[in-house]
Amino acid sequence: MHVSTVETVLEYDVKVPTHFCFNIEAAHWPTQTILSERLAVSSNVALHAFTDTGSGNRFFRFDAPAGPLLVDYKAEVEVCSEHVDEHLPETPVSEVPDGIFHYLMPTRYCESDVLGCVAQQMFGNEEPGIGRVRKIVKWINDSIEYRPGSTNSTTTAQEVFVQRAGVCRDFAHLGITLCRALNIPARIVVGYVWFDEPPQDFHATFEAWIGGRWVLFDPTGMAPVDRLVRIGTGRDAKDVAFCTFFGDMEMTRKEIIVLEHEPRKTADSGHAVVELAAVGAAA
Repeated sequence: MHVSTVETVLEYDVKVPTHFCFNIEAAHWPTQTILSERLAVSSNVALHAFTDTGSGNRFFRFDAPAGPLLVDYKAEVEVCSEHVDEHLPETPVSEVPDGIFHYLMPTRYCESDVLGCVAQQMFGNEEPGIGRVRKIVKWINDSIEYRPGSTNSTTTAQEVFVQRAGVCRDFAHLGITLCRALNIPARIVVGYVWFDEPPQDFHATFEAWIGGRWVLFDPTGMAPVDRLVRIGTGRDAKDVAFCTFFGDMEMTRKEIIVLEHEPRKTADSGHAVVELAAVGAAA
């Protein structure tokens, strides 16, 4: 168990009145507890917050007038690690729960139907189970170069497989795609985590449904997955975008801060205190 203090500072030059939707808040999740959090948005906007019931992702939306815009989110989150049994079996497709079945399907960024033959050639003869997923993760880490700027927001897993370079979301998409091609449900997970090579940023990983539970993997090998502060979970990157906008704007600043420390000992009952202040603070 450890505590992470995370902060996202985003600044924009909004050209025309624009509608924004953000997914940058820590999720309410069984493996993490939000001890405190605050959200400040400039321009005196009226926020509308909601949680997606299917994924648990938390969103806030607003209309922003033309001009400068600041979004600042900070939270202190306690994260607990989960033990993972290295003998977890794969689940037959016929036994995959209804609510998880759609994580077997190809999606915009994860063309598991296109890479099906490749996945079978490379991993079809491996013993089914968590060990096969770990071999997929190792192959991606060994074979794909982590190269910032080598891909963009439209790059798919197939393109990453061909060019053999990408960033964390591309590594995650390829892991998801190869798993789904082998009939293993898989999904993307984005969050905050501290890693050695600055600057800090949102980090993408993926989960596979193994042995009746979700198990988290990081093909980049950049950060321990048991220290990830989860933000968003989805079928691929389109479900977990940190910012979606409808209008015209330019991002002028993006700063992610992650600090890790041990939990503070208190004399209270141990219940988490959550303080969320969404205010129209001056920029």
